[in-house]
Amino acid sequence: MSRKNESAIPRVLRYIRLLRVVALGLMTILGVGCSDDGGNGGGAANQSPIASFTAAPTTGNAPLDVALDASASGDSDGSIVNYAWNFGEGSTGIGITASHTYTAAGSYTATLMVTDDDGATDSTTENISVTTATTTHTVSGTILSPANAAIDSDVNDSKAPYASNDTLQDAQAIPNPVTVGGYVNVAETGESGRSQSSGDESDYFTGTLAQNQTITLYIAEPSTADLDLYLYNDTGQLIDNSVGTGTTESLTIPSAGTYFVQVYAYDSASNYNLTIGQSATSATILDLRLSDEFVPGEVVVRFIDNVLPASDEDTVAARVAAVGMKARAGAPGRAMLLSFGEEEGKQRAFQALGIDRPNRDMWLYQAADPQMRRKLDTLRVIKALRSRQNVLYADPNYIRHALKTPIDEFYSFQWHYPLINLPEAWDVTTGNSNVIVAVIDTGVLLRHADLQGQLIAGYDFISDPAISVDGDGIDNDPDDPGDDSQNGSSFHGTHVAGTVAAATVGTTGVAGVAWLTKIMPLRVLGKGGGTSYDIMQGMRYAAGLANDSGSTPAQRADIINLSLGGASGSQAEQNVYTQARNKGVIIIAAAGNNSTSSLFYPASYDGVVSVSAVDMNSDLAPYSNFGTAIDVAAPGGDTSKDVNGDGYSDGVLSTCGDDTTGSIQLVYKFYQGTSMASPHVAGVLALMKAVYPALTADQVESLLQNGNITGDLGDSGRDDLFGYGLIDAYKAVVAAQDLAGDGGTIPATLIVNPVFLNFGGALTNVVLAAQNGGGATLTVSSVTDEADWLTVSATDVDSNGLGSYTATVNRTGLADGTYTATITFTSSKNTVLVAVIMQVGSAASVGDAGYHYVLLLDPDTFETIDQVEVEVSNGRYAYSFTDVFSGIYEIYAGTDSDNDFIIGDAGEATGAFMSLDQPVSISVNRDLTCLDFSTGFSVNLPTQSASGEPARGLLIRRINKVKGISR
Repeated sequence: MSRKNESAIPRVLRYIRLLRVVALGLMTILGVGCSDDGGNGGGAANQSPIASFTAAPTTGNAPLDVALDASASGDSDGSIVNYAWNFGEGSTGIGITASHTYTAAGSYTATLMVTDDDGATDSTTENISVTTATTTHTVSGTILSPANAAIDSDVNDSKAPYASNDTLQDAQAIPNPVTVGGYVNVAETGESGRSQSSGDESDYFTGTLAQNQTITLYIAEPSTADLDLYLYNDTGQLIDNSVGTGTTESLTIPSAGTYFVQVYAYDSASNYNLTIGQSATSATILDLRLSDEFVPGEVVVRFIDNVLPASDEDTVAARVAAVGMKARAGAPGRAMLLSFGEEEGKQRAFQALGIDRPNRDMWLYQAADPQMRRKLDTLRVIKALRSRQNVLYADPNYIRHALKTPIDEFYSFQWHYPLINLPEAWDVTTGNSNVIVAVIDTGVLLRHADLQGQLIAGYDFISDPAISVDGDGIDNDPDDPGDDSQNGSSFHGTHVAGTVAAATVGTTGVAGVAWLTKIMPLRVLGKGGGTSYDIMQGMRYAAGLANDSGSTPAQRADIINLSLGGASGSQAEQNVYTQARNKGVIIIAAAGNNSTSSLFYPASYDGVVSVSAVDMNSDLAPYSNFGTAIDVAAPGGDTSKDVNGDGYSDGVLSTCGDDTTGSIQLVYKFYQGTSMASPHVAGVLALMKAVYPALTADQVESLLQNGNITGDLGDSGRDDLFGYGLIDAYKAVVAAQDLAGDGGTIPATLIVNPVFLNFGGALTNVVLAAQNGGGATLTVSSVTDEADWLTVSATDVDSNGLGSYTATVNRTGLADGTYTATITFTSSKNTVLVAVIMQVGSAASVGDAGYHYVLLLDPDTFETIDQVEVEVSNGRYAYSFTDVFSGIYEIYAGTDSDNDFIIGDAGEATGAFMSLDQPVSISVNRDLTCLDFSTGFSVNLPTQSASGEPARGLLIRRINKVKGISR
């Protein structure tokens, strides 16, 4: 109800009361002389209410908290409708009960006025006597640290306990999962403190980690500092690093084992948080990771046209020379491909870019193999370029791969088309030759019989002859010569093109989704994959934008299919996809085949439709990526199965080639992958374009979100497995008819919460809730676990198996380490997986959030009145303030890792009584105990852009007790 309506209620009540009084008066007048006893007609006068209340206490020292209760008040012939309080020192209140704190000594008269439903009132008073305390008090409590908290053992705060973790040999043991609070600095940077002068460039940690766990470094001050993340195996060999320039760095554990993790201060000083856990934190466009696939020695750079730091940098050649590199491709006003060559060229680039401060762990660099060293050098060059005034962005030249698992078998029936209701859609339309789908891939076998009449002019954008296989650089021939793989070429683009629009005439070959649609073949993937720069040129060509070919198509593409990708993104690529969408192109991309929730590019870029894959049963394919970026699902196949028992694996069948005999044979093959799912969606959108040519990317997005072109799978509405559901070709063309002017019940879904269980090192039981998220009937058929140390039992469930379950772990007899498992809830509609992690022995730990300053604050001025300093003991901090004068206070606590005399900085632990988001004032006029609360590190997940300064918490100054003042 609105405030406007609330304010009208008292007026309405007054009008009702007035009408009641008038009506009673009329009844009295009309009834005179009519009663049997000759009395007043029975009209009794209203009886006033009686006000009464209690106050406790009525005497005491300031600040005095007084509770007031008016429940003893009454009205013999009606009801009390209002209780109004005046506390006698200028403040008021309402309600049948109230409380008030008298902060100053004195005598006060508290008054209660009650009003009944006839408007009559009554009042009463109570005297309150407040005195000044002559003694001080003690305030104490306990602060609880989270079990997964750990503190860097050599922070800049000189009062904190110290143990060096500066080398691999001195690595600090940490639990798993964990959130570490820490601090690193280059010498002579940062606040005055323990490491300001000598520096603390590296913090090393060690622990037992599980496969696919993610390590994420959150940098507290990314606008002034640059921290990097390194991963080593148990022998000290460098495995991976992340050396980007954003707010985070992240790495994924390749296999279970013991690892060393290094946080390295590349520039300046900063607090940080280091997290290790189950949930993958995806790479951002500013990340630079050694494990990513990119071309060593090459950089994609976009210069800022109107920023020239030196007068001789007014030409492209001069700009490139100024950074010690050579231009390989590109043009002013867009991204360029630069290279620095071998050792001599590297030294020239290093000198030009000022890369001269050696990493103190250079021995690790020297121990790396030549390929790894060259990749490390490339990342160092990119970091240096990003810091230059005239560089808009600099990124690796990422290598992209076709997403498939090829096999040799054939199949005469394409099960994947009926799965998405294509036969029904074909009754409406089979496409239109004016609709163009660009297939940016390995090129296409132009002479394949099932593609004749389906292709228009395309281009080959592979710029490096070493991977092009056709012996030259870019040209106007997109024919696929093969990608020269060990087991025969994939002819991946031919397979994708056939799914989109294979010729569907006669009785031979296969069908395409959109029979009459035209394919624009663009070749960007060669031997071993392709580079992000070449892919961007293909994108620009398809969208009718300027590109390295010097030409544009006579008619741009309506839809672009990208059955390719990699784990890292770049600003250069995002810009191209945005430009293409702004030109009216609808962009479809494969979500990736890594069975992970990590973001995958280009599918995860803004403006791109990300497609996951399902098998013949409409279950998520075992290889398919999932997560927050998924928009829609489509058939991708599963070649490990033969669900329909026809003797052929359940892959997606399409046009292909085979060069295993030496010459290229034109064939049909079963492939699986999100690469195969993506062209199903591209083809369906081409059918929609045939019905409604004005279809836009924004309309597609809206139709997806509203479920107009999909069948719901998994959780109702959008979920991270299938996005907005399985593409439905028939619904899609009907929706297109509706847009052109020509033209039920939510399914049951099992929902389980939580879906991640972290037992840490001490917890033994966790309760899960299983619920039906839809409208139809659902039954839980089984709940299973996969580990001997884990059991799941029904606690309180109904006849359908819905309700509460308890998961229990038993650590008895288990070796020290980190353990993971999965709980599977299977229902009549869907299956839910719950991930479990647990620690045993030395891998487990009680929390340590660091050396804490507990502050007693004035709640009005936020001035620190008193301070105690405490260390952790068994995950708890016991604190006690003595000699506290009577008054009102708030209590905060936290670390000061950077030694700037402020708690609450990003990266530091902070807590407050009763909670940090809802601090509560305390009235001290006697000893107070058990004022308990929690502390911990608050990590904010970054946005995809991952740039700028993270949000800062409440900043509170601690006392410099050496000087006796608050700094």
